[in-house]
Amino acid sequence: MDIKSYVLEKAAKAKSAARVVGKMNAEAKNLALLKMADVLETSKDNLIQENKKDLEAGRQAGLSTSILDRLELNEPRIRQMALGLREIAALPDPVGEILKVRQRPNGMSVGRMRVPLGVIGFIFESRPNVTADSAALCLKAGNAVILKGGSEAINSNKAIIALLKEAAESQGFPADAIGFIDTTDRQAVMDLLKLDDYIDVIIPRGGEGLIRAVTENSKIPVLRHYKGVCHVYVDAKANLDMAENICFNAKTQRPGTCNAMESMLVDQSVAAQFLPKILKRFADAGVTVKGCDKTMKLDASVKPVETDDYHKEYLDMVVNCRVVSGIEEAMEHIAEFGSLHTETIVTESYANAMRFLREVDASAVMVNVSTRFNDGFEFGLGAEIGISTTKLHARGPMGLEELTSTKFIVLGQGQIRV
Repeated sequence: MDIKSYVLEKAAKAKSAARVVGKMNAEAKNLALLKMADVLETSKDNLIQENKKDLEAGRQAGLSTSILDRLELNEPRIRQMALGLREIAALPDPVGEILKVRQRPNGMSVGRMRVPLGVIGFIFESRPNVTADSAALCLKAGNAVILKGGSEAINSNKAIIALLKEAAESQGFPADAIGFIDTTDRQAVMDLLKLDDYIDVIIPRGGEGLIRAVTENSKIPVLRHYKGVCHVYVDAKANLDMAENICFNAKTQRPGTCNAMESMLVDQSVAAQFLPKILKRFADAGVTVKGCDKTMKLDASVKPVETDDYHKEYLDMVVNCRVVSGIEEAMEHIAEFGSLHTETIVTESYANAMRFLREVDASAVMVNVSTRFNDGFEFGLGAEIGISTTKLHARGPMGLEELTSTKFIVLGQGQIRV
């Protein structure tokens, strides 16, 4: 079978499966998710062995340390995967929820009901741990899913998906509720993106190149974010010890993630007091700092920052630093260079905090917390299938509710229109 026919068959089977999944009750879905969590944990040794094949191939191919970090599966990450599935199982089932019922003057009631999206195409790179999250979220929200992972994680994904499919089928799910494109041929993605008669939405998760390629070639609506150029602004009214810990965590806790800080903005009134400590801490941790002229005057090891650097998502132990005149200049910088992903202010000023929340445009705007918290698990969604920076349908981490749509429902007693 050629690639185009193979992908078409996967999509057609997923569409048939979606009609079944959409009617399954919450108990059946939750039992399936709990079974999935159990088999991931009991099969951890096999998963780690399959993952080692991908890691070794990645090293041979010269993948960066940040990509290898995203690719790695270990016991804590497998436990976290299982925990995520159990958290999703514990959440209320969104399907069938009735919202905003209003009675019209003629006596009929008009409301909305949550319904599944249908078939979700999920195209992703590197991180095999998101395979379980995405499948679980899609099934709990009543959808079928077609998964297409990157070639760098092919062995890990095959192993994970085989376990998930077996667990789901044991609880009555159709075999094609979780579809997997198991070829590494890139043409499969291009063919998948043309199947708007079968797939209802595409969610890409990975580097900017992948997401732009998907968006430019898809006939299917795409929920996306291109990159995470995230900022922390240290306000004039900041608790500087708190600011130091937040900035350090936002950059170094996992620098290869989209919600890691890429630029640190510091109010000029606290720069001389704040920057020497945080810059030394960065240097001790191996972080390369690129800074403006005012930053370089405070630390000779700081490299000059170029304007183009402010647009970069480093996904590495590199950070930009700029001293700004105040909150106004900080927000102007974010508006020019931000990617609508995650922005944080560190401040003890209520007025500045509220202004930052109102005026900064991003999928998540935060006060006095690390940017690393823009995450479905941390927000109580159980897990996420991705973070959307688009403004239609879903924005921010996409959990269960974001994987549903609504339809109008009308309840009457024989009303007719005159």
